[in-house]
Amino acid sequence: MLEALAINAAVLIAAVLALWAISVRLGDVSFIDAFWGSGMGLMALVSWSQVRPMPGALASLIMLMTAAWGFRLGIYLLRRWRREGEDQRYVRILRKDREAGRFAWAALTKIWLGQAFLLFLVSSPAQVGILASGDPAPVPPIALIGLAIFLVGIFFEWVGDWQLAKFKGNSANEGKILHTGLWRYTRHPNYFGDCAAWWGIWLAAAGAGWTYALLTLPGPLFLTFTLTKWSGAALLEAGMKKKRGDKYADYIARTSSFIPWPPKLL
Repeated sequence: MLEALAINAAVLIAAVLALWAISVRLGDVSFIDAFWGSGMGLMALVSWSQVRPMPGALASLIMLMTAAWGFRLGIYLLRRWRREGEDQRYVRILRKDREAGRFAWAALTKIWLGQAFLLFLVSSPAQVGILASGDPAPVPPIALIGLAIFLVGIFFEWVGDWQLAKFKGNSANEGKILHTGLWRYTRHPNYFGDCAAWWGIWLAAAGAGWTYALLTLPGPLFLTFTLTKWSGAALLEAGMKKKRGDKYADYIARTSSFIPWPPKLL
């Protein structure tokens, strides 16, 4: 398995270097967000292709779950980048380096290589679960539970993203806050969906053995941390509080922060 994971890492680094070169030519690294999901789908496909003599049902299930999540997210974020342009987060991170003529080096070391490491870590349950699932035996019950959790996550993520895109696409909603649909029950249905999807993948991968599941537990734990406390919900809400003020404060007061729950009556 270590040899297969080394091949995965080599494929990932090759893809990252090629995309880094494109980002330097464009002067914009923002499309790395689209690679976050699609890169995990790529890792699942490369893992699946290495299973010998042939992938079993569990390996194929984990691959399909990861690919469906990853490539859908990748396409969604790529279209958003094409529509909205350079992400101001990356502008701020790289501003001083750009002014000092160090953009290429900073883009590689501060953005692409760091993201590649985290991508490999978060997708480790899928990679290891697939590589350890060469047995052609039927999918175990624990994996079916994982699939059920994954499907809940996919529903919240896909529908939440669709509702947000539809809301933003209506000019009459300028300055307003989306508080209907799934956004009535959680302030971050898409992030909750991301989290549930990867815990589902982790649980499905546990069908290959709990030893592998424990070894890859840092993947979903880190994703949960980053979505709730670091670059996900926490960062987004800090910006929304500045832009929307009391309106967003009212939304926070009545709406669950992450896990879907009926809104409070104020």
